[in-house]
Amino acid sequence: MDKFFNQSPSNVLKHFHVSLDGLTTKAAQEALQNYGPNALSEGKKKSMVVVFLEQFKDLLVFILIAAAIISALSGNLESTIVIFAVIILNAILGTVQHFKAEKSLSSLKALSAPSAKVIRNGTKIEIPSSEVVPGDIIFLEAGDLIVADGRVIESYSLQVNESSLTGESESVNKTAEIIDRTEVALGDQINMVFSGSLVTYGRGIVLVTATGMQTEIGKIATLMNQTQQKKTPLQVNLDDFSKKLAMIILGICFIVFTLSIYRKIPVLDSLMFAVALAVAAIPEALSSIVTIVLALGTQKMAKQNAIMKELKAVESLGSISIICSDKTGTLTQNKMTTKKVYLNHTLVDGDTLDYTNPLERLLLQSAVLANDSTNQEGQEIGDPTEVALVNLGQKLGLSEISLRKDYPRLSEIPFDSDRKLMSTLHFIDGQYILFTKGAFDVLLDRTNTIATTEGIRELTLEDCNQINAANQSLSENGLRVLAFAYKVLPSEKLLTLEDETDYTFLGLISMIDPPREESKAAVADARLAGIKPIMITGDHKVTASAIAREIGILADSDIAVEGTTLDHMTDAELDEKLEHIAVYARVSPENKIRIVDAWQRKGKIVAMTGDGVNDAPALKKADIGIAMGITGTEVSKDAAAMILTDDNFATIVKAITNGRNVYTNIKNSIKFLLSGNTSGILAVLYTSICALPMPFAPVHLLFINLVTDSLPAIAIGMEEATDDLLHQKPRNPRASILSKDFLVRILVEGSIIGLFTLIAYHIGLTTSPQLASTMAFATLCLARLFHGFNCRGKQSIFKLGFASNKYSLWAFLAGFLFLNAVLFIPGLTYLFEVAPLTLSTTLTIYGLAFMPTVIIQIYKVLRERFLK
Repeated sequence: MDKFFNQSPSNVLKHFHVSLDGLTTKAAQEALQNYGPNALSEGKKKSMVVVFLEQFKDLLVFILIAAAIISALSGNLESTIVIFAVIILNAILGTVQHFKAEKSLSSLKALSAPSAKVIRNGTKIEIPSSEVVPGDIIFLEAGDLIVADGRVIESYSLQVNESSLTGESESVNKTAEIIDRTEVALGDQINMVFSGSLVTYGRGIVLVTATGMQTEIGKIATLMNQTQQKKTPLQVNLDDFSKKLAMIILGICFIVFTLSIYRKIPVLDSLMFAVALAVAAIPEALSSIVTIVLALGTQKMAKQNAIMKELKAVESLGSISIICSDKTGTLTQNKMTTKKVYLNHTLVDGDTLDYTNPLERLLLQSAVLANDSTNQEGQEIGDPTEVALVNLGQKLGLSEISLRKDYPRLSEIPFDSDRKLMSTLHFIDGQYILFTKGAFDVLLDRTNTIATTEGIRELTLEDCNQINAANQSLSENGLRVLAFAYKVLPSEKLLTLEDETDYTFLGLISMIDPPREESKAAVADARLAGIKPIMITGDHKVTASAIAREIGILADSDIAVEGTTLDHMTDAELDEKLEHIAVYARVSPENKIRIVDAWQRKGKIVAMTGDGVNDAPALKKADIGIAMGITGTEVSKDAAAMILTDDNFATIVKAITNGRNVYTNIKNSIKFLLSGNTSGILAVLYTSICALPMPFAPVHLLFINLVTDSLPAIAIGMEEATDDLLHQKPRNPRASILSKDFLVRILVEGSIIGLFTLIAYHIGLTTSPQLASTMAFATLCLARLFHGFNCRGKQSIFKLGFASNKYSLWAFLAGFLFLNAVLFIPGLTYLFEVAPLTLSTTLTIYGLAFMPTVIIQIYKVLRERFLK
């Protein structure tokens, strides 16, 4: 028996061999062994060794390893040790960052671990949710998170919000009655409750029928694991970049090796010369610097309420051109709030009601007393619409506790979905008053009088027309409307359904989940950044459209589409209308995946937000899945690349700005590394072709790559975002890092640095080859340190601000001190094969090293002045 909705409660109890006294301790332990803990399987995690070894899956790393082996064979152990040290350090850094991100996620999950109230051995106890097993009898009441799937045994006006599974924001009324069908959709199984849902009203007793991966949540998690994740644009770009760079380097090394053999240089020496060139050409620090810059980006984003699970997904944010956002909680406050109130033939703001006015007092008493929710010390429990009514009373100075103490509930008829009404009886001012609230159309049909400031009179057709018009106006603006009425009873009595007639109409109170204050500005920023925001929600089309229009998502030229309409569209029809659809309402999980897929077919990078289990497949399908940290289910968090700890759309826009900045900084760091390496390559090629002594010893090149490359490159990666980032269009994810313009700038700047390095080399060569090598090494090293300021951004240093990036200053100072230590401390001069330097020679090195920066900065200033 795997279907329980068409079985009676007694049959389901027999199936699990349990009574309403619950399982015995022994039976529960046996069930726990048979079924396993009530938790979703996280899948097999990678071991530290596997994660560490994965850091070596890079073509440039393979070339470096080959270079290290050749250095070892030629007896140059120092170079071998240094190269391997760099590679291992980078791998350790990547491994640490992987597990650090995983730890952050585990901490986040621990915050939401619930418990459950169950019957064991005939006694009600509370246990961790992981210990719940099939056959357990659990008690549910308003505010409880349902921890397993189960069959309702008893229902006392039980209402459950199943939006995490179905996307439907309205609560579902639950019953113990049999559903006499064999196939019933999940959302229509009104006698079943499902893990991850929330009890919003009433209470109930439920028999657990499935736990862990056997629940409906677990089934979706299993399906989700079959969805392939895409590589981020940076991963694709760096893979492409590494392959092209490796081919270029190998080609140049082969040419140099061939030239050396042609000049009758011994094979091993020729090979070492080629290896030296490879070491000069390969930016060993590239992978570690990219990792560090991404890690710094994640730390900054975490402070801005966005936790990145995947390091390389940070830069994907900069390519986002579509944000598919949920409405409830992300764009809105996830808190129903009263808006307009209709009474005495007038629409007024709810906040303006006056408790001293007899008519308004009666309406407020009705709203608070015919109500099962509560808000005490900020702890809100109950149906969101009822909580909104209690909050309205509190805003107007009406104490919920005092009112209920003064006018206790004498009798009641709970709400149910058939009547769509709730009634309570109270003794107020010497009268027994029956308050009823409910659906507008149902309650109006039961009224025959209306309360006005002039008193109570017969309800006329004109009154009905005016009330209908007010209701329609409120509904068309996406507001949820409740009607209120009352009647005076002759005495206290046990209420029956026959009492719910002959009412006096009081008024209408409308509510909405209002937009977050920052949503409108965030949507405007997104549009400014060339990003199209789209609302995808399980809510009704009218409500969704009203919110979307208010915050700027739904423009005049845009349309809203329901999931059923989308189901009947072909892919061709969807593609044709796609760019004009700004709101999708009443959608299914399949709809969400289809929407993401349609935008991806157009080559767009898509971000998808979600908090429910039903969102998980689409979160994984999207280029960037964004889960909610507060309301999100574990399945949605597992599927996402980013988690919002404040569930706020504005945080996504901040993260996109940060993502764009991270990519810009990475690109500037790469430019710094490659232009510097180009200068070294040109110097080596020049001396090789001209049959001159080698300009650098291998240890010189390693010092440059380790010290004067790494520190400035990391400092460039910490450059703050500029104001124009949001004015730029999303980056084309298919565009290679090695664009024509980018390569030209690398070649030009590298050539300028290389030219002054060779000038220093030739000055030194007039004295000795060792001095030539020392001057070339020192000039190249210092010129690259100065070049770090050039690569901070496109603007000149005067526009960026010399001291605006203090890390660049510290990086330059540290590199300068290291270089001078190598040049002048006796022990280090021997180790680094440095010739003695005079004051005149030293000043010449400093001057030549500074000249490339002077030339590049003059060009930037002229461009800013004349090419605005």
